[in-house]
Amino acid sequence: MTPETGDDRPQPVDPVVLQPDILPPPAHISMSDLGTVLVAGWRDFRRAPAFGLFFSAFYVLGGLVLALVAFAAGRDWWLIPFVLGFPLIAPFAAIGLYEVSRRIEMEEQLDWPSVLRVVFAQKDRQVPSMAMVVLLLFMFWVFVAHTVFALFMGVSSLTNITSSAALIFEGRGLVMLLVGTVIGAGFAAVLFSFTVVGLPILLEREVDFITAIITSVQAVTANPLVLLVWAAMIAGLLFLAIIPYFLGLLVVLPVLGHASWHMYRRLLPDPD
Repeated sequence: MTPETGDDRPQPVDPVVLQPDILPPPAHISMSDLGTVLVAGWRDFRRAPAFGLFFSAFYVLGGLVLALVAFAAGRDWWLIPFVLGFPLIAPFAAIGLYEVSRRIEMEEQLDWPSVLRVVFAQKDRQVPSMAMVVLLLFMFWVFVAHTVFALFMGVSSLTNITSSAALIFEGRGLVMLLVGTVIGAGFAAVLFSFTVVGLPILLEREVDFITAIITSVQAVTANPLVLLVWAAMIAGLLFLAIIPYFLGLLVVLPVLGHASWHMYRRLLPDPD
């Protein structure tokens, strides 16, 4: 019984409110940092290959299922917008890889229960909000890709393309691919600007997803040329990894995921 109220019922406990972290300004990096973070990404993958193979396997299996469905339906061209848009959603494969690299960096215990516990805990933090932003933009990209196809190839081609891919790789089809690639690159640039720092910062620090996006964009605007090259490297390596039946993603995706963590560390270093 509380002396103030004379009430012996359990009194409510005030929830613990976490204060948002104060973020340092983005640092300036150089082209030499690109090679450094790739080497660091390869080193982390070799240190804990099972984690990299595990997290990338979901994307490999998803790509194979998508390809089988497209081929079975006679709609091979369905793969084009998804392949071109893959760099938009690939960063989310890296959430677990970020945690692995963070633990290696901090010399913390590296085991499956610890890593998976952190990954699953993200559902109660800000990562789902960021995921919704990326998902909406990705779905909008797929809609735009289908619209571009219809504008260049005609609505009838959407149903008559089942017999041959030659329709895509000649005449108007080539122009359509060029325009679609440019538009897709624009979508990828926006998402890259949102996530290059935005995703790892949500894993490590207590900030809302809007602050994470703003900080990420600030990091990009502070290093536009270097990060443009970095984004092109990521897109190119992912595209090459997709070609051999998505199997190249088993190595490329985890290496890039670990490397992205080290890129984040260079763009937003801890204050001394």
